[in-house]
Amino acid sequence: MSKRVCLQSILSVQKTCLWGVLSGLGFQSGTHQLHLLPRRQISRCSQLFNASQHNSSTTPKVLVHFVNQDGVKSSVTVSEGETLLDVVINKNLDISGFGACEGTLACSTCHLVFEEDVFDRLEPMVDEEVDMLDLAYGVTKTSRLGCQVTVEGWMDGMTVYVPQDVKDQREISKGSK
Repeated sequence: MSKRVCLQSILSVQKTCLWGVLSGLGFQSGTHQLHLLPRRQISRCSQLFNASQHNSSTTPKVLVHFVNQDGVKSSVTVSEGETLLDVVINKNLDISGFGACEGTLACSTCHLVFEEDVFDRLEPMVDEEVDMLDLAYGVTKTSRLGCQVTVEGWMDGMTVYVPQDVKDQREISKGSK
């Protein structure tokens, strides 16, 4: 039997030592296999680390504001550890075409623009994210993909903006074949 879990999300949310996390998930010597997910798959972490493994009532809440393509502002309270893509999907926010590839770094439709002070504090981008942003419309120096940004406590009250236009790289690739 194997359990798939993103340790980065658990450690950042729970602020717990590795052994405590593994013990809490029922890992014992020789009974389970641990799969470490590479950093570039961080977008899948919130789906692998589900509610049955985590008590969301004890997770700190963060207020995030989204401004969609039409300039409409939506404010939502979310748990630390969720990606911004997951927030948009789970809260059913009105952002057309957002997250078409479901966080697999294949489309750039979850492109968001951050305020500079927030952008400067975000984790560094992986190469695949940089490649997708090179192909997105309306890229700015503070652009990131929502599937690669995980909500943290210090982000409370931040505002993110959805660019006017969205380009789904998967559709462009199909047309060139």
